[in-house]
Amino acid sequence: MLISRRQALLSGAALPLAAAAPSLVQAQAATASLPTHRDFTLGDFRVTTLLSGSRRVENPQGIFGMNVDADTFAAVSAENFIPTDAAQFFFTPTVLDTGSEVILFDTGNDAAGITAALAGAGYTTDQITHVVLTHMHGDHIGGLTDESGAETFANAAYVTGQVEYDHWAGAENEGFNAKVRPLAEKMSFLEDGDAVRGGVTAMAAFGHTPGHMGYMLESGGSQLFLMADTANHYVWSLAYPDWEVRFDMDKQSAAATRRRVMGMAAADRIPLIGYHMPFPGLGFIDTRADDTFHFVPHSYQLI
Repeated sequence: MLISRRQALLSGAALPLAAAAPSLVQAQAATASLPTHRDFTLGDFRVTTLLSGSRRVENPQGIFGMNVDADTFAAVSAENFIPTDAAQFFFTPTVLDTGSEVILFDTGNDAAGITAALAGAGYTTDQITHVVLTHMHGDHIGGLTDESGAETFANAAYVTGQVEYDHWAGAENEGFNAKVRPLAEKMSFLEDGDAVRGGVTAMAAFGHTPGHMGYMLESGGSQLFLMADTANHYVWSLAYPDWEVRFDMDKQSAAATRRRVMGMAAADRIPLIGYHMPFPGLGFIDTRADDTFHFVPHSYQLI
């Protein structure tokens, strides 16, 4: 069940929105030749991933594999047919249509991006019944309001993890103050194992941020895990969970969480959606003999 609102008016803030969010112009240019959405079937649920933005980022080892040498980073990259001078970032909120609710997980960098992506998938912002925030980084909360401060999802209830909210509410951050704090009175809070509704269960995935949450979706005997930012790249983070990522606030906990989540997905053959995986973001996990993992992109398993 949802935990009732508490400590919603503590002082503080979250990660600066500008630190993670590309401009709309950048996002539009990067995604001009890419699809806006992809639908999947999970039991009685319709699951849709939305491409709310994408951008090229140079010097990826300044972000991923910070604790490995350049030769190792280069060798792993070459084995996986990816360059070492740049990476393509994807920003992928997810819509869950249960038939009675339309639940949006994370909101992208800005209101324009998420609104356009929803429209491409056949949804309006007024149809969203719940907005679930996996964590409070700028590229996940940016679409909550527009530039004037108006709510993007006027009819929605807001849900997030209690640990995550309390952390940012006790910090000083412009993005949190602008995007999340004004909605505090409309928020409900979850702990590990609580349900947003039947078939949607919060799972603690701490490390990337202090209260980062994933969500297990279950319908018709099938499961799918929304891992959010548990791993931010399909090779340099997911495949090598012990490689340090600049954006992980607690790098040791983040690595342990990656190992636990990837191990679970591999052992139970559960598909997962990653917010920054190559679009459409859905795939499966296989284990390798050298204690690493392999991301297997979805093809037609959940159509």
